[in-house]
Amino acid sequence: MSLVVHKYGGTSMGSVERIKSVAKRVAKWHRAGYQMVVVPSAMSGETNRLLALAKEVSGSASLRELDMIASTGEQVSVGLLVIALQAEGVDAISFCGWQVPIRTDDSYTKARITSIEDQRVRDELAKGKVVVITGFQGVTDDGHITTLGRGGSDTQAVAVAAALKADECLIYTDVDAVYTTDPRVEPDARPLKTVTFEEMLEMASLGSKILQIRSVEFAGKYKVPTRVLTSFSDPMIPIAEEASSGTLISFEEDENVEQAVISGIAFNRDEAKVSVLGVPDKPGIAYAILGPVAKANIDVDMIIQNAGVGGTTDFSFTVHRNELQKTLDVLKNDVQPSIHAKEVTGDPKVAKVSVVGIGMRSHVGIAALMFETLSKEGINIQMISTSEIKISVVIDDKYMELAVRALHRAFELDKAAA
Repeated sequence: MSLVVHKYGGTSMGSVERIKSVAKRVAKWHRAGYQMVVVPSAMSGETNRLLALAKEVSGSASLRELDMIASTGEQVSVGLLVIALQAEGVDAISFCGWQVPIRTDDSYTKARITSIEDQRVRDELAKGKVVVITGFQGVTDDGHITTLGRGGSDTQAVAVAAALKADECLIYTDVDAVYTTDPRVEPDARPLKTVTFEEMLEMASLGSKILQIRSVEFAGKYKVPTRVLTSFSDPMIPIAEEASSGTLISFEEDENVEQAVISGIAFNRDEAKVSVLGVPDKPGIAYAILGPVAKANIDVDMIIQNAGVGGTTDFSFTVHRNELQKTLDVLKNDVQPSIHAKEVTGDPKVAKVSVVGIGMRSHVGIAALMFETLSKEGINIQMISTSEIKISVVIDDKYMELAVRALHRAFELDKAAA
């Protein structure tokens, strides 16, 4: 008997009617003979509402208590979904993360899963029940509730699928597939039938909001077949048709890789650029700058250091836009005085645009075409970063959509693969 994990996002669980629709879909799979584990998110907007309440009480609430509050949104979802399944005549049971249990570290608000004890879930599956598990949350070894950060339900669903050795993890969202880029920016964007794990990992890390990056990492590490598809289709669509819809994240490169040079254009509006100017050009200077930033728990993305002139150099990197001020405070208070930097500046009006594709391994000229395309549109490149299957640039954010559309045309992503 095949074991399948379904994950439903907040929009899929956004109302009583949508929850009933999810129940009909899950019941359909269950009646077809599948063992079913379901991981739903909180109802859309609920986590924001709960955290806003906490902020009204105090602007300096402890992270532990924020996790206690935020985790209740998923508890409501699993309870409502089980009730809806029971109304469909399906025997179902709900578990919170701490009941499974799903063990995490103690990094409140962005905890990481350390282990999942699967016996309790397997026991209920053996009884013929559908098991519904809260997304987004776990428990420390000391019994404290934690949350996995935004998008954590995706991570939890894939992790559960890995622990149970599920045949597939289906991620149901408000979009019907992974596209060559965001259709809201480029109307000619195409849905992809398949995308490799490596490409999806790059897209997630570069700003694609379809899947949370840690969920893709889990899928790749444990080889969990994962499919992205929509929950807004008819819940009674035939399973054979549904199971082949959307986008499958595969772990083998397409034999026709020669034809798939670029799979997609990713972008991120949430970037901010930080520059430390006039720093001594000597060994250890990168650590002197980034060490304190790391200790402040700030994630750094792209990094560039200019060639030294006259014994000094300029050092630039990007961070999430929400952490720009925190980063500037760390640099100005803890770094600039100790290394005698001339100036520290920040620019929140930048964006990152990336081309991604495993075909880059076997094709030359990708960077040249990308840079030529941006040049023709009068778009200046501020920073460049590359890997084996992607090229990213930082540009002025007012040109981001223009860049995405131009690159989409230049790489002919509007045309179906041969």
